[in-house]
Amino acid sequence: MELQFDKTPPGETGVLVDVAPGIRRIVANNGGPFTFTGTCTYVVGRGDVSVIDPGPEDAAHIAALLAGLGNERVTGILITHTHRDHSPGARLLKTRTGAPIIGCGPHVAARALALGEAGRLDASADREHAPDRVLADGERIESGGNAFIAIATPGHTMNHLAFALEGSEMLFSGDHVMAWSTSIVAPPDGAMAPYMASLEKLVTREDRAFWPGHGGPVVDPRRFVRGLLSHRRQRETQILDRLAGGASDIPALVKANYPGLAPVLFGAAGLSVFAHLEDLVARGLVACDGEPQLGSIYALS
Repeated sequence: MELQFDKTPPGETGVLVDVAPGIRRIVANNGGPFTFTGTCTYVVGRGDVSVIDPGPEDAAHIAALLAGLGNERVTGILITHTHRDHSPGARLLKTRTGAPIIGCGPHVAARALALGEAGRLDASADREHAPDRVLADGERIESGGNAFIAIATPGHTMNHLAFALEGSEMLFSGDHVMAWSTSIVAPPDGAMAPYMASLEKLVTREDRAFWPGHGGPVVDPRRFVRGLLSHRRQRETQILDRLAGGASDIPALVKANYPGLAPVLFGAAGLSVFAHLEDLVARGLVACDGEPQLGSIYALS
């Protein structure tokens, strides 16, 4: 299935705007190669409201959010996952409003991995995240006059949650599914097997739209998620084909599978390839000496 991305910017930064009935969005000023035009912070409800993913530790973004809300009251702060472009703003917002931080638990790595400079990502772990309430898969929470169902979607991070807005057929998908790009699945924060399982979980849902952490909405979620699954399986096939052709390390696989890739994205692509490789090793399709590492030599089993 051909995967079509929507690169339409979601709107100017720093302005709270209506995007769907009962849903508003303000985009943080933290655009970049991994964040598109910036992190999307969502406000659900009127009067008493819930805020989803207040974004980075940016006082100006929180000030713009609160200015847009005026006299409305924040009663809950929901967090999808603990990357520094999503969760640190929660602490600033809690200080200003007293609202509890709800959602994913503290950051947890999929595995131990020493990352070199080439593997560093702009959106790295927020290890200071300390929520007031951690939600389990399927748990219902009432906040700001609305109800949300937590949907565990590990993969991009191991603590990733999506939030279904009850009665709306809308899902806040965080960074697990985005319309503008595939999600980065990068050890140590993420892992490919749970990421694929989470996509399989979402493809069974009947939501009308996903509201992601970056970019505009996913307007045909089931079709798009099927496309993501197909895309990742094609990447896996590419890796197996390259290994059969003599490639044996991650730099060679990135060079072969990502022609014309911008240098700033080379490290992220290497981590994505590594996530595929450690999954393939676990499934017995690929071999390496010892536990898979960024510098390992790989071969077909």
